[in-house]
Formats: sequence, C-alpha cells, structure tokens
Amino acid sequence: MSDQVQQREATPSSSGSAQLAHGALKGVDSIVMAVAGTAPGYSVSASTAVLVGAAALAGPAALLWCGIPMLGIAFAFSHLGRGDVNAGAAYSWVRKALHPLLGFISGWAVVVSATIFMVAAAVPAGQATLSLFNENKTWSTGTITAVGAIWFLVMAVIVAAGVAITTKAQWIMSAIEVAVLIVVGVAALFHESGRHGAAFSWSWFSPTHFGGVSGFAAAALVAAFYYWGWDVTANLNEESKHSKLANLGGIIGVVIVWALFELYTVDINLFFSGSDIQNQGTAISTALASAVGGSVMGKLMIVAVMLSTIATLETTLIQVSRSLFAMGRDNTLPKAFGKIDAKRRTPVIATAAVTVVSLILFVASAFIGSISTIMTDAINAIGLQIAVYYCLAALAVTVAYRKQVFTSLSNALFIGFLPLLGSAFMAFTLIENLSGSGLTAGAKWIGIGALALGLIPMAWYVTKKVPYYQRKARLASEDELEGELNGEAPIAELAA
Repeated sequence: MSDQVQQREATPSSSGSAQLAHGALKGVDSIVMAVAGTAPGYSVSASTAVLVGAAALAGPAALLWCGIPMLGIAFAFSHLGRGDVNAGAAYSWVRKALHPLLGFISGWAVVVSATIFMVAAAVPAGQATLSLFNENKTWSTGTITAVGAIWFLVMAVIVAAGVAITTKAQWIMSAIEVAVLIVVGVAALFHESGRHGAAFSWSWFSPTHFGGVSGFAAAALVAAFYYWGWDVTANLNEESKHSKLANLGGIIGVVIVWALFELYTVDINLFFSGSDIQNQGTAISTALASAVGGSVMGKLMIVAVMLSTIATLETTLIQVSRSLFAMGRDNTLPKAFGKIDAKRRTPVIATAAVTVVSLILFVASAFIGSISTIMTDAINAIGLQIAVYYCLAALAVTVAYRKQVFTSLSNALFIGFLPLLGSAFMAFTLIENLSGSGLTAGAKWIGIGALALGLIPMAWYVTKKVPYYQRKARLASEDELEGELNGEAPIAELAA
C-alpha cells in the first residue's frame, strides 16, 4: 500500500456538505479508542455480578464463545469501513447493503443503546469517585448518580472541544487503566492467599457449562455488553487517516480486551464465591485488588475503574453524537443534528442534544430503584439493542461482497464465515432472550421499547421522501477498493 493511500484523509460518502475534522486520528489512535470504548476496567466492575448471576462459574466460557463471533463482527466493520467512509457506520452500511429502513434501525439502535448506557456508566463513575474519599461508606443512589453526571458533563465539554483533544485525554486515561489492570490481574493469578472462590477448572471455558440454551443466551447477552464499544472506531471513520492499522483498530481492540476480560473473570472465580460477588456488586474489581495488594492496590484499582468509566462515557458520547450527526446530515432526523462547529469541526448540536437527554435520564434513574436494579436492567436492555445492529452490520458485509466470498480462502473466512457467524450469534441471542423468561419485563421494555420509538421519525421522514430512503446507493466493490490502492478515485467518490 502506497504512502499516499495510507495517509489519505477520509471524505464523507454522504451527499451532505458538513464535514468533520478529516485525518485527525492516526492508526494507533484507533486502537486506543477501541480499548477505551470497550472500557475493560468499567466492564469488569459493572458487569461481573450480572454475568455471574447468568452464568455462575461459566463466565470465562461466555466471554470466549461470545468473543469469537464478536471478532467476526469486527472483521465485518473493518471491511465495510473501507467500502464506505461515513460517521454513521452501520447506519450507512446496512442501508447500502440491505435496505434503507434497516439502515435507519441500525443507526437508531446505536443512538438509544449509547444514551441508555450513559446512566449505566454514570453509576460506577460516581461510585468510584466517592470511594476515593470514603471506601466503606454506603452512598445513596442519588449522590452516586449526581457525581457521575458531573463527570459526564466534563467529558461532554472535552468531546465538544474536538476529536484531537479527546484522543489525547483517552491516551492518558487508557494507559493508566490498562497498566493497573495488567499488574493486578497477573498478580492475582499467582497470589494464592485470600482465595475464597472455586478451584480452577478448564470446565469454566466449556460451552456445555450453562445449564441449557436459555442459560447460554442470557450469559451471551451480558458478554456482548462487555465487548460493546470497540466500534466507536467505525463512527470516527471520517476523522481518521485511513491506513492498514486504522482499519485493524477495532479488531486489535477486541483481542486486547478479550484477554483482559478472561484474565479477570478467572481471577474473580478464584477469589470470590457467587454470593461474595453479588454482595460486592460494582466494587468487585476493587475487592480483588485489595485482596492481592492491600489498600494501596485497592485505591489504584478505584482510580483505574474511575478513569475507565470516564473514558467510556467519552467514547460513547462520541459514538452517539457522530451517529446523530450522520442521521441529521441525511435528514432522517432533524437537519440541525447535521450541523458542525466551523472551528472545531465537531457536531456540537448533536452532542448538546444527547447531553441534555442523558442528564434527564440521570435524574430519573435516581428514583427508579437500587443500583443493582439499574445496572442489571440497563445492561440487558443495551445487550438487546447491540444485538440488533451488530447482527445487521455483520450480515451486510457478506451480502454486499457475496460475489467475492468464494474467490479466496481469506475472503471465505473474513467476509463470509466469521461475519455470518457473528450475525447468526447476535440473532440467536436477541430471539432467545426475548422469547425466554430470563430477562425482567423492565429490561425487555427498555430494550425493545426504545428501539420502537425510532419508528416514529422513520415513518415521518419516509413520507417526506428524503433522499436517504429514495436514492439507490451501494458500497464500493472489491474492484474499486483495489483501484483505490492503485491510486485511482477515492472510495468516498466511488461509493457516493
């Protein structure tokens, strides 16, 4: 690949005139954003109790067997990102490969899942911050949520300031987070004193350890939430310098966080019983660090979780604001969302809108119930929404490039088998959880009800005959992708 192609700045494939800060992110920045978006420190802290409730000791198996199809989805996103440079990512890809209505649903699923996530992320952010001052005090849900909301506002200001500033902040936060996680996680493997959990068993990784299909589906839904967030790199497509490393950013990010998730799930199984994990709740990673290295290590883990949570608040805000921006630019939502700040080249109106809505949800969540209820319902609801757009996007790459699937072993694996496995896995997870009795009514209503709200703007703009629903569009073909590598027309022009 020539240097000219590697350094090409992305141009949006949308017909809209609004353009983001093209070329602001380098290839290695994409990896950092993928890890920060998945937020391993936050995910372990927020989701372990929920995962253990669904899978018991089989948490490592849930993360393993969900990780394989998730990697297939990451390969799909990487290939689709080459064929269509668009801040809307799945919203644009699914439209061109499958159908405009499905494309809008994909984009809407990103918007509602990310918005609901703000509440789920605010809880650990607030709790970790307050724990730095008094680790043993039981804080009220309102206080915890208020502190989390303050952190969210700080991140909103940074996101509005520009993607370059955002990335610098992510480098600092993610470096500290991952360093602490590696030190504690590896030390726990060799620290035998203080263990009160189960003896290690390879059966923890077995797919037969779930107690049936419904048990596996419930665990897979939580595991999907663990991994979710790496695809923020796709929504930063227009703002990235398109090199081979940038295209692989999401894939590398999934592999890194998979290793961290497996390490911590095994460690926690070794050190804590199921009841201990439920009692610790979102403080489980801090309890592990304290068991390994005392109060000093415990404080470091609190800092790591806090930074991880703040980092993922930031990346999620980026993801939802870019999705809203793309939808506003196409006028499938109000055009105001498609406007950008002339100096910073950021979608300020979209960012402001999701900030206000999230703050309203923060206030409402303080009156919903316990932290445990908020976290469990939010994680499961988001899992349902994730399954929808991951399923459609993974299917899109195989449909769009179906003529190339059997032209080589590489294409058969990375355009055909793995993406289809990811799509089928997400479809199975969605259907099995909706038809089963494992989820609460609240989780189902939040998950599907929020998706159903998208039918209102979709119906409105379909009747207005906006070009997104009327104009035929396609992804760049394999020949055109090869042509770009040989210095011919940019993909953005070919795919428009």
